[in-house]
Amino acid sequence: MAHAQPGHSPGEAPGGAPPGAWAGPIGLARDLIRWWALAGGLLLLGIVLLTAVSAAGNLLFNQPIPGDFEIVEVGVAIAAFCFLPYCQITGANVTADIFTAHARPRTIAGFSLLASLVMLAVAVVLLWRMSAGMGDYREYEELTPITGFPIWMAFPPILLSLVLLALAGVVTALENLRDMRRTSGR
Repeated sequence: MAHAQPGHSPGEAPGGAPPGAWAGPIGLARDLIRWWALAGGLLLLGIVLLTAVSAAGNLLFNQPIPGDFEIVEVGVAIAAFCFLPYCQITGANVTADIFTAHARPRTIAGFSLLASLVMLAVAVVLLWRMSAGMGDYREYEELTPITGFPIWMAFPPILLSLVLLALAGVVTALENLRDMRRTSGR
């Protein structure tokens, strides 16, 4: 079950302000992450439309779009990575609230801080290893078999998603620290 950061709902700035109401660098980071997730949603919508056109072409004319499954595979991978920073920044990742249901707000904030730091570490490790993977795909010029799409070209938006995920981890860690200070003694 997803839960909000202590003190505010998912996607909401403290004090009940809308997500875009954050000021300064945190507001800019939140807005950028939100727009990146929307771009992932548009990509996913495009993939749905492509699949529908391909299925209709196959049904009506026995002619699907060649390599449609390759395009879907790459597009869904990119879209999924686009959503990761948004899930982190809004507190929408899956959690096990049963363990913290009766915990003090400071304890919950501490666990949230730990989760943010773990997500930051995961993002950095994935960014490091996927950068190396992109280099290998680029060096060996691996292509998809039907469309001839260079596989390395899927990596830049994924790497940007991981940079944004790391940024989201930093932002949420700072917010969790603030929440821990606010709930000191509670």
